Amino acid sequence: MPRRRRAAAASTARRPPRRKRFGQHFLHDPAVILRIVRALSPRAGDHLVEIGPGRGALTSALLECGDCTLDAIEIDRDLAALLRERFAPPRTVLHTSDALEFDFTALSRERGGRLRIAGNLPYNISTPLLFRLLAHASAILDLHLMLQREVVARLAARPGDADYGRLAVMLAPHVEIERLFDVGPGAFQPPPRVWSALVRLTMRAQPLFAVSPHYAAVVAAAFAHRRKTLRNALGRVLTAAEIGACGLDPGARPETVAPQAFNTLARALDRTRG
Repeated sequence: MPRRRRAAAASTARRPPRRKRFGQHFLHDPAVILRIVRALSPRAGDHLVEIGPGRGALTSALLECGDCTLDAIEIDRDLAALLRERFAPPRTVLHTSDALEFDFTALSRERGGRLRIAGNLPYNISTPLLFRLLAHASAILDLHLMLQREVVARLAARPGDADYGRLAVMLAPHVEIERLFDVGPGAFQPPPRVWSALVRLTMRAQPLFAVSPHYAAVVAAAFAHRRKTLRNALGRVLTAAEIGACGLDPGARPETVAPQAFNTLARALDRTRG
């Protein structure tokens, strides 16, 4: 057997099996990886974090950013074992951990600056992970994330769009969203059944508005049943008169209501609940 073929066979043999429960689709297209790094545009002194390095294709490019720190978070212990020899603390650290439980705020304090996060997120945890990252917004500068294309459409949607919903409304006060480019299934191994897209989320220096403590509850109730009107969706917490007093039509559907207006509704709830 030729040497190159033997090396490839040995490399394949060392690869851990793909674990479906982690939603693993490994990015391998060099052109896409280059576009991600160019979009991220690392600068000297940046504190980079990669979520889900997998087999290390994007990791290799990030490790070349010599004036940056790099922390990678990998839940799969077998993949982490393969990657570990490429990390040399303290500048580069591999964390064998679940990103849904990871303390990004503590890492930001340890690194001495806000984090720039990149990653190819598993489709099955993308939404809860976005909310997890939002909870650590003060520790994060921006995120460059590969997500299912439909999720990116929901992130970037505006009032009245078919994809507008809870995700866009919850992120709006804290995040500026820019859809960058689409990525076909062939860029991954194994290829997923759906297209993906890279999105940039930049944390706002200040929230777009002072967010009510009841904002999340109002938004969740409004979109629990998309076809309901505000009157019906929020009937347990606000009357039609109270909704009208906020300058909104109680007969309007939630998918037409701007984030600031949802906050106005939440402020009304603040007054009634104390």
